Amino acid sequence: MAILPDTWIRDMAVTHGMIEPFVEAQRRDGAISYGLSSYGYDARVAEDFKIFTNVDSAIVDPKAFSTASFVDRKTDVCIIPPNSFALARTVEYFRVPRDVLVICLGKSTYARCGIIVNVTPLEPEWEGHVTLEFSNTTPLPAKIYANEGACQFLFLKGEGPCEVSYAERAGKYMKQQGVTLPRL
Repeated sequence: MAILPDTWIRDMAVTHGMIEPFVEAQRRDGAISYGLSSYGYDARVAEDFKIFTNVDSAIVDPKAFSTASFVDRKTDVCIIPPNSFALARTVEYFRVPRDVLVICLGKSTYARCGIIVNVTPLEPEWEGHVTLEFSNTTPLPAKIYANEGACQFLFLKGEGPCEVSYAERAGKYMKQQGVTLPRL
């Protein structure tokens, strides 16, 4: 597998709609950086957040996840309680080519503040807004800034196309819109 450069990412975004909206160069302007980088794409977090709360003493169960475990907020700045987490989504909509696997890494700006970003790989022919998880590992409240960089996606080209893609398996998170909770 080879990691794909900025020229390939730009071409696929512009001519094939792989990333929409697409920002052709890194932008900072007093914000956490986002846009095209040398070997990846720094995606932004949208302003829709689901902040974990335990006011009802719920049990976290991935097979029967309760929406009562979250408080919904639409905001420019999300405050994550200490030792808690929030779900959000990318501003960008992704369409992954059949011979590519996409890996997500958290931004160092957040990591240096004890905020971890987690996303599972984007499989071949998956598409949608990416649901992001921000874990606040600190004993203090933590801020996440909407419409600014949240994570970097790296594009890895396989030696050839896969036999069965995510779309062909009818994956449960295909074409997700908004923040998507766990599904079985």
